Amino acid sequence: MSLAQHLVELRRRLMIAAAALVVGMVVAFFVTDPIIAFLLGPIEQVATELGDDFTKLTYTGVSSAFDMRMRIAFAIGLVFSAPVWLWQIWAYVMPGLTRREVRYTIGFVATAVPLFFAGCYVGVLIMPHILLLMSSFVPDQQFAAQFYEAAAYYDFAFKTVTVIGIAFVSPVFLVALNLAGIMSGREILKAWRVAIVVATAFAAISTPAADIASMLLLAGVLVVLYFGAVGVSLLFDRRKRKREQALLTEDS
Repeated sequence: MSLAQHLVELRRRLMIAAAALVVGMVVAFFVTDPIIAFLLGPIEQVATELGDDFTKLTYTGVSSAFDMRMRIAFAIGLVFSAPVWLWQIWAYVMPGLTRREVRYTIGFVATAVPLFFAGCYVGVLIMPHILLLMSSFVPDQQFAAQFYEAAAYYDFAFKTVTVIGIAFVSPVFLVALNLAGIMSGREILKAWRVAIVVATAFAAISTPAADIASMLLLAGVLVVLYFGAVGVSLLFDRRKRKREQALLTEDS
């Protein structure tokens, strides 16, 4: 295909992906109530902990409630339409891939998607603890109240869940670098001290400084995933060496 034909094909697939996202958002807009109820759960826990009726989710603008629903609809619509836009990306790239690259790509997606959702689940588990811990610094309820502005609270929840989900996928990229021949399993293993420091620093940034338990839990999971990636990379290196030795034997 010529460059112009590639651009036309890319535009067609982008339009299909955008249409799928819009349809997903329209469907998701009507199911935002359960998501909002889920997001209110941690706030209700904080209200119970503080023992007051003032800790609530607040909307400070005329369109704040609608804006929050649109943000939630976009996030859910992105997930709902994922099969369509992922397929459009795959169908556009696949003709230029070799059979081995196709297998690697399928393996990458099949591994990365469950890890991402597992990370999101861990983020959901950690989020109430973060709110409860932060609420413990609120002064005497007789003189202060805890309010959560809708847009800021949604950003906090979305970023917490998404960032931890992405962090869970990072070991898959290490394996991808190994398969591409950029880094060997031994080279990845040599950086274990750096990996532990990075995992701990990320966990410390993602969780409140005083919540040691959540920080250690998240850091521990990331370190385990890192060493899992090391093990897989070493296994691939071993298979690669066996194939090379077999080819040398055949040549001799």
